[in-house]
Amino acid sequence: MGTRKKVHAFVRVKPTDDFAHEMIRYGDDNKSIDIHLKKDIRKGVVNNQQTDWSFKLDGVLHDASQDLVYETVAKDVVSQALDGYNGTIMCYGQTGAGKTYTMTGATENYKHRGILPRALQQVFKMIEERPTHAITVRVSYLEIYNESLFDLLSTLPYVGPSVTPMTIVENPQGVFIKGLSVHLTSQEEDAFSLLFEGETNRIIASHTMNKNSSRSHCIFTIYMEAHSRTLSDEKYVTSKINLVDLAGSERLGKSGSEGRVLKEATYINKSLSFLEQAIIALGDHKRDHIPFRQCKLTHALKDSLGGNCNMVLVTNIYGEAAQLEETLSSLRFASRMKLVTTEPAINEKYNAERMVKNLEKELVLLKQELAIHDSLANRNIVTYDPMDEIQIAEINSQVRRYLEGTLDEIDIINLRQIQEVFNQFRVVLSQQEQEVEAALRRKYTLIDKNDFATISAVQKAGIIDVNGHLVGEPDGQGFGLGVAPFSTKPGKKSKSKKTVKDPPSSSARKEGASSPVSGKDLDMISTSKTQLVPSSKDGDVKDVLSRDRETSSIEPLPSDSPKEESRPLRPTTPPSKLMAFEDFKNERGSEINRIFKENKSILNERRKRASETTQRINVIKREIDVTKEALNFQKSLQEKQGEYENKGLMIIDEEEFLLILKLKDLKKQYRSEYQDLRDLRAEIQYCQHLVDQCRHRLLMEFDIWYNESFVIPEDMQVALKLGSSIRPGMVPVSRIVSLGEDDQDKFAQLQQTVLPEGPDAISFYNAKIKTEQKHNYLKTIMGLQQTHKK
Repeated sequence: MGTRKKVHAFVRVKPTDDFAHEMIRYGDDNKSIDIHLKKDIRKGVVNNQQTDWSFKLDGVLHDASQDLVYETVAKDVVSQALDGYNGTIMCYGQTGAGKTYTMTGATENYKHRGILPRALQQVFKMIEERPTHAITVRVSYLEIYNESLFDLLSTLPYVGPSVTPMTIVENPQGVFIKGLSVHLTSQEEDAFSLLFEGETNRIIASHTMNKNSSRSHCIFTIYMEAHSRTLSDEKYVTSKINLVDLAGSERLGKSGSEGRVLKEATYINKSLSFLEQAIIALGDHKRDHIPFRQCKLTHALKDSLGGNCNMVLVTNIYGEAAQLEETLSSLRFASRMKLVTTEPAINEKYNAERMVKNLEKELVLLKQELAIHDSLANRNIVTYDPMDEIQIAEINSQVRRYLEGTLDEIDIINLRQIQEVFNQFRVVLSQQEQEVEAALRRKYTLIDKNDFATISAVQKAGIIDVNGHLVGEPDGQGFGLGVAPFSTKPGKKSKSKKTVKDPPSSSARKEGASSPVSGKDLDMISTSKTQLVPSSKDGDVKDVLSRDRETSSIEPLPSDSPKEESRPLRPTTPPSKLMAFEDFKNERGSEINRIFKENKSILNERRKRASETTQRINVIKREIDVTKEALNFQKSLQEKQGEYENKGLMIIDEEEFLLILKLKDLKKQYRSEYQDLRDLRAEIQYCQHLVDQCRHRLLMEFDIWYNESFVIPEDMQVALKLGSSIRPGMVPVSRIVSLGEDDQDKFAQLQQTVLPEGPDAISFYNAKIKTEQKHNYLKTIMGLQQTHKK
């Protein structure tokens, strides 16, 4: 871990025409600020009221530009972040004191941009200056509003709102927000676009102290990960920068907040109070418990407050006499923050792939050193590579001969061979156990009476009775499963066979056991060019469906319509859509109409096969029920005649055993047919999707063809030719107009040459313009939707 260091605290004074020079004075070193209050005469002669305060800070920024603020406060924190150190920059102060201006700045003016956009700019500039490292940048934007977590970038189309609420989760790596979207940014303009997108989603309100008051705490986080391109070292560094814009504390008597704004102010003051309690606890080194979990703000900033990061606090204050009490409160907070210490350290992680490669190189080097050592010690050639199959087979042979007694001892060469000898002993022992078990199973079928799972499965198959008695021929020790010899049956057993009802006929059994076969071939459907005759074999299902996927894909279909030059004259009155649709299916839409018919015929064929399979399943089910009744009758008859057991084993006769085998065979057929039915249902669902897709495509192409042929003026057909920027159906027919040069295109070409700030401002303004265009478009769409509803 790194050495402990104190938090840096700076004060920025908001410029004002009514500055209290008599009450606020700055030190000569520009690192201290003194506050003087006049005594209240109304309290009498004996007045112990404190009138003077002095605060020692790391810097006082009075009438400072945005450039100077960033150079003083944030530049070192951002530069160290690329070396693997975490950083946090926090703006704290009274409402309207300039926190958001310090952190974000005025997005309308490039010169007045704040710490956050300047930090993004510095990050990407430093990445360009480090070509030896591959650095990835990701960003996230979190808002804490009324003790609830919100993702300010959830309005992006590829993110969307979260179904589950976001939560704060702790793990050994630190604290992170579960459900917060993190976005990869490969260039500066993308990062600015995300920043402006989040800024437009922030919650603001107006009161007497501030016209645009932030009503929530916001945390913009920059995540960085740096890999070396030149070194093969498996280590790489990660870091993150938290840029925190806190909501301002406010006195309700001065702000005049009411209703929703009053509720927001209550939550803001409460969370800031908990933040100050956590800071006081961190400054007291005797405290063991730090109350981070009192509110969402302190919990989310647990890593930043006294953790593994470089921490900087910017306290924004008023310079007016009327706000002196709030100014004193903010300065006290800054002085308490200076007592907090952090322990920044480089966040190093290891790349598993590179570690493997480095270990392989080290392994080769160690083998070479061992070979040199063996040659100097006059040892025989010793191989340290893993043994191949031939060497393992030789060791296996030696172990077998050693166990048989034909080999007295096994020569030992190296440690790897010793390990392999013990391994082969285990292999030989396992093989012998398997051979003994296989020999027993060839003669007997053994089931342990303590294996309740197996007994339950056999009971369900109808092979044993409810008492758990197994069937078979007794041999004195174990038992076997099979047909009991007639010599072991009692004499009265043969008479009972005459009373058993005849089982179902063999013809019905064969019918139920037959494999599923598809029905008749499909009816031949005449089309303009080709015909589809699906195969009756199940093996052709995949081929037919794969061909359906190809022919019914969303790619444009070949058109059979004549060329534009040979198109007949347009009628003065457009024909009815019903008549035009029939012509469309025979001409331009003939191909997709053919595919539609083919898919529909395949769907009907699958439905027919599914119906036949269902009928076969019903037949098998009825036969299973009949067989079960016969088997139950046979068992009940046996119980009436008495049980014949030998050492806990029941012997069944041949007829009952045949019924058991028949029931087992019927169940197997039932499962096979049911699986076929499930496959057919899946195919039917897919074919139905293809038919719906083709129907939708056919109607959509017809609308485009109808508008192109009978509605759109002929002088506009030039813009609809292949290769043009307009495709039929993209623009409503009533809104088709000629396209000229856009003013925005002219501005994009002009801004690169006349921007007063130079080329560095292009990314900033481009991102700003794109964000404004997007939100203007969304507002227009919402307005149109509301107009249509009215």
